[in-house]
Amino acid sequence: MTELTDDEFTRLYGEWAGHTPTDAAAFFAEYQGTWWVAGGWSIEAFTGVTRPHDDIDISMLSAELPQLRRFLAGRLDAWMASSGTLTPLLADDRPDAPANELLPEGGSQLWTRADAASAWEFDILLSPGDEHTWVYKRDPTMRMPMSDAVWSRDGVRYLRPEIQMLYKARGDRAKDRADLRAVVPLLEPARHSWLIDGLTRADPQHPWLAMLEQP
Repeated sequence: MTELTDDEFTRLYGEWAGHTPTDAAAFFAEYQGTWWVAGGWSIEAFTGVTRPHDDIDISMLSAELPQLRRFLAGRLDAWMASSGTLTPLLADDRPDAPANELLPEGGSQLWTRADAASAWEFDILLSPGDEHTWVYKRDPTMRMPMSDAVWSRDGVRYLRPEIQMLYKARGDRAKDRADLRAVVPLLEPARHSWLIDGLTRADPQHPWLAMLEQP
């Protein structure tokens, strides 16, 4: 699918509310499931380098989808986002069904908003694994303790930057390369090596490897 400009996106889908991690922490304060901030906000929290954000990505566990739906009921409507299409996930439609029975094949993303006249609130990315183990969605053989995959600041959990950069590598957009330049000097050697290994497994010819392997 061709990447839309900001104006084209807004015309087709509507505005995002422009939430911050602090907003997310307030909204999900009573949610008892597992969640963390991913995407550009996780990079900004780690590097301290500010940049524009189109939305806020919240990662949650696919296995906890029924729990998430119960929490969202009466608060926000959830829409399944897949291949440029949006389909409502109605609160009373098989509320206890697992994600693989509800979402389109390969789908793992929910957009949420209060109603059709409101802005989109949170872009929720459903992740494999469980509360103790992080699993890489694109290669389930890559996993680690959840305590190593996320870190916390001011009561908000964020995805580790090397993991987020592995996800971002597929897009290789200008903003992703800028994030990489901000992240690399701050990575501990073991985490730097993890990113090189993960990217090599995903794409041995990826252009980022030359930058990552510089002394």
